[in-house]
Amino acid sequence: MSTPQTTCLFTRFPVSILLLATLLFACTDTTERGADPAAIAESHIWQPDPEVIASREENRPDYIWREEDVPDYDLPDPLMSESGQVINQPEEWPERRAEILEQFRSHMYGHRPGPPDESGFDVIEENPDAMNGAATLRIVEITSRHDGREHSFDAIFFLPNDRTDPAPLFLLMNNRDRDNTDPTREEQSGFWPAEEVIERGYAIGAIQNNDLAPDDDDEFHEGVIRLFEGDDSALHNEREPDAWGALAAWGWGASRVMDYLETDPELDGDHVALLGHSRGGKASLWAGAEDERFSLVISNESGSGGAALSKREYGETIRAVNRFTHWFTGNFMEFNDHEAELPFDQHMLISLIAPRAVYIGSADEDLWADPRGEFLSLAHASPVYSLWGYEAIQPGEMPGLDDPLFRDPRGYHVRSGGHNLTPQDWHYYMDAADRLWE
Repeated sequence: MSTPQTTCLFTRFPVSILLLATLLFACTDTTERGADPAAIAESHIWQPDPEVIASREENRPDYIWREEDVPDYDLPDPLMSESGQVINQPEEWPERRAEILEQFRSHMYGHRPGPPDESGFDVIEENPDAMNGAATLRIVEITSRHDGREHSFDAIFFLPNDRTDPAPLFLLMNNRDRDNTDPTREEQSGFWPAEEVIERGYAIGAIQNNDLAPDDDDEFHEGVIRLFEGDDSALHNEREPDAWGALAAWGWGASRVMDYLETDPELDGDHVALLGHSRGGKASLWAGAEDERFSLVISNESGSGGAALSKREYGETIRAVNRFTHWFTGNFMEFNDHEAELPFDQHMLISLIAPRAVYIGSADEDLWADPRGEFLSLAHASPVYSLWGYEAIQPGEMPGLDDPLFRDPRGYHVRSGGHNLTPQDWHYYMDAADRLWE
């Protein structure tokens, strides 16, 4: 069973005639291939700036930048099992979920290992008077030991001092320079607005992705991949075609932070939002699929290999993202220029997070990441969320610019500006947490 791109997604529950009429109105194909810009503008659905499209066409003429050029595509049904069974109840989902996980592990992200043989957590720095007394700084060294090898990385936390109960946490998988998450606060970046998060009553944390797997085709195996594979990991061209790469390694590190949170009574491990931007957003979605302890999973402009539908072939394609040969499995290379042959798509990745919370953020000028394709992935994951009675997000409901859509436990926005993680994004994500964790 497949879902054509112009097919409306209905919940699997009875609806009134009035509601049915409303849904039918929403389920036009104005958000799909061949969309009429005038119709989109009239319905207040986001549409890209024509000048931005023209710029992208000039700079990268070999890629698709217009909806009318998006190919026809069919999306696999996440609720149709490999045996042909239609999943109708939440208790039937785990078996189907395991099938989808295995597809992504085998063809895209790789098989990441479980916890190491031994783990250790050492607080190496603590300052209860950080941020002029508003927060406590805590830096924790997380050490893993496996097969006689050892690997360590640091996790930085700021905890709000005016809370007496365990603090919910926003954890950033930082794919940028360490200055962006400066624990001294001498450098303050909007990429990680720690002061604003503390003011909202949340704790904020960060890990450096490069500490887990260097973001480099030749050195990515140095880190936790070597921890498990030893010197054989250096021979990455001879690794198994479904071996894990850097994206999975970054997510593995986030899971080790969750292990630590189980030991810290001042941080609320039941309310952790995992956040990543760009390639970090790809990793955060996969980490949230692999580890169900994250209660909110946030992708900020993750694009191809993250939230965006691959089969649209809009902006960054599979071939384009696979130029980073260390991110995915060797098997994923088989789908370069063959998106139609994918046995899954990214709406199924988002479905793996259900029934937990997920939020997808896009940016107006970031057409490379395909904002519409990111939204459509969230919408097409709706049938899985409907198993728990959650209202569907229809493909025709993409919100306008700077107008977030909250349909608990899911959220989406397309922000003004370009490819970045900004305080505006953070405030939308904290707004969602306010709703979910009140």
